[in-house]
Amino acid sequence: MTRIALYPGSFDPVTNGHMDILRQALALADKVVVAIGIHPGKSPLFTFEERMELIHESARAEFTADEASRIEVIAFSNLVIHTARAHGAAYLVRGLRDGTDLDYEMQMAGMNGTLAPDIRTVFLPASPKVRHITATLVRQIAKMGGEISAFVPQAVAGPLRRRAEPGN
Repeated sequence: MTRIALYPGSFDPVTNGHMDILRQALALADKVVVAIGIHPGKSPLFTFEERMELIHESARAEFTADEASRIEVIAFSNLVIHTARAHGAAYLVRGLRDGTDLDYEMQMAGMNGTLAPDIRTVFLPASPKVRHITATLVRQIAKMGGEISAFVPQAVAGPLRRRAEPGN
């Protein structure tokens, strides 16, 4: 039986923190479906297609060929449990940086567990070297001309710098 995990998020942009959690998820599951949430009311920095490509490029650069081949990237705009079921996932992967994340994620896990008791939420702790990284802060630093290479995969740094330039 194939163990499939769904790793939902906005990934706008994918960060070293996301890659850390993805690496851990690949150690637990045979396949990881990275589910990029699409919300009509939000204006992401990168399109879904761009985020998908940045995740694939980053995975090819940072993981073995076998690991990268076990990643699928999809878009979703419905309940995460519906997306998990549609892709055969028995697990939802959630990264935790600190206690604030834990409080929020416990609420979400409780709601998802009530709606779909057959789908388990798995919490993975962020490694100390990436625990402080958030996509929101990375976007802010990039928009203000700061150096972002320590926070994102190499494949993301250039596109993020260009996208964050004034007028884009």
